[in-house]
Amino acid sequence: MPDPLAAPVPISPEDEEITVSGAALRAMRDEFQRFLMEYRFGLAEVETKISILREEFQEMHAYNPIEHVSSRVKSPDSLVEKVRRKGIDADFASVRDGITDIAGIRITCSFVADAYRLFDLLTQQDDITVREVKDYIAHPKPNGYKSLHAIVEVPVFLSTGRVAVPVEVQFRTIAMDFWASLEHKIYYKYDRQVPDELLADLKSAADTAAELDARMERLHREIRGVGVLPL
Repeated sequence: MPDPLAAPVPISPEDEEITVSGAALRAMRDEFQRFLMEYRFGLAEVETKISILREEFQEMHAYNPIEHVSSRVKSPDSLVEKVRRKGIDADFASVRDGITDIAGIRITCSFVADAYRLFDLLTQQDDITVREVKDYIAHPKPNGYKSLHAIVEVPVFLSTGRVAVPVEVQFRTIAMDFWASLEHKIYYKYDRQVPDELLADLKSAADTAAELDARMERLHREIRGVGVLPL
């Protein structure tokens, strides 16, 4: 049986025929993989920095503010969909400039103060460049969403030289993360057409989560007898 990638592949939109060779398809695939590879490496650099901080807290301090860490690189399908949704030109340079959350890491903290402390500890490192900060904790979205977002740039050293890779870092409390996870599931279930009464309930739940964060942080400070959370 002949290899389907070895012969030209006809694509016929309406009355036109476009022929793409198997070699061209393989080259496109390889270029896409190389493009995403840079983001995997950039994400690994940030993950290492967070892992070092987390281990230091565990080994050297009485209190560890990092509860959970998760990360991902957008799948090809998800990336293509976002390119289409934002109307970005379908070339790698335009995608690199227009989409900054291809690689992302989420750090779940114990308390609101921890989110800002960890942001400072990460972004004060001399090989990290902060490109953008969106403080949805101080200024929540209308639906109640709260989180601290930062786009940071980290150097990745390849055989071809240094590449600056953007990585989105999100800092949330446990309560914020719980609310955001449920909100995402609800929006998915309703295909983003959520009824108004449910949106009102979600906003109320976000307010309750914020109150819980404030109460638990106050209790933590009282128990430890300090004005600020210690490292």
